[in-house]
Amino acid sequence: MPDGLISIGRMAEINRMTVPTLRLYDKLGLVKPAWTDPETGYRYYDMGQNARLDMISYMKELGMSLDEIGSVLQKEDIVVVEEVLIRKNEQLHRQMQELKTRHNAVERAINSIERYRKSPANRTTSLEFIDRRRIWGIPCSRNFYATGLPDYEHVLAELRAAMIEQDVSQVHTYNVGTSITREDFLAQNFQAKDVFVFTDEHFILKQQTLLLDSGMYACLYLDNYDEEEQGARSLLQFCAEHRYTVAGDYICEVMTEFNVFESARRNMYMRLQVPVTF
Repeated sequence: MPDGLISIGRMAEINRMTVPTLRLYDKLGLVKPAWTDPETGYRYYDMGQNARLDMISYMKELGMSLDEIGSVLQKEDIVVVEEVLIRKNEQLHRQMQELKTRHNAVERAINSIERYRKSPANRTTSLEFIDRRRIWGIPCSRNFYATGLPDYEHVLAELRAAMIEQDVSQVHTYNVGTSITREDFLAQNFQAKDVFVFTDEHFILKQQTLLLDSGMYACLYLDNYDEEEQGARSLLQFCAEHRYTVAGDYICEVMTEFNVFESARRNMYMRLQVPVTF
């Protein structure tokens, strides 16, 4: 055995890695032993090879795979390193954006539950200021007001499918809404217009979102899906009694859901709302 070599176990210990890792590096051609005993097959390394192991560890910390590292080391071209790192940088930015989006969605879910705990009792009507909101959605393909809950579930499934096609996490469907045009609402013609999710400025499809203006809203709270149409009529009567002018589309916002309690149907807490002027 040449002088100055150390065993694979000692090399692994010095570099804070395992013997199987060094064997894998040998197999992939990343770091070959300085000498292999032809009789025993034992691998021995030179201390100078620590530099290559340090470089591999550094590249792994940057998020590069072993295949990418092998390609870079084989070509011995700094430009290749730069190209790989640029791609990794773009990938990390996308992952950070996705993580930020999910974090915001989780925070909205927490806020929705807190808002539910502090909301008025069932069938309470009120006049509230609601800050501006962003929504993203699709037209309703079915009028579930006329056909019932199964078609409402179908519409929600279409919304989820549209989000998946756009690489949007399903976590956003925790806070959904549906709408009826102002004209249909005033005529008590319950025709579903759009189904959408409430988003924020970090939403991945921000350029496709619509902005709901801030303002005063007449609201009615409900905890039963089957009572929405009756509740909407009550909300319209509430506006008439107080001489509020309906200034925009009617919205049914699902503030939170509790489907852990029942598996056959949705347990929803809703806020029916219309923007009003005086």
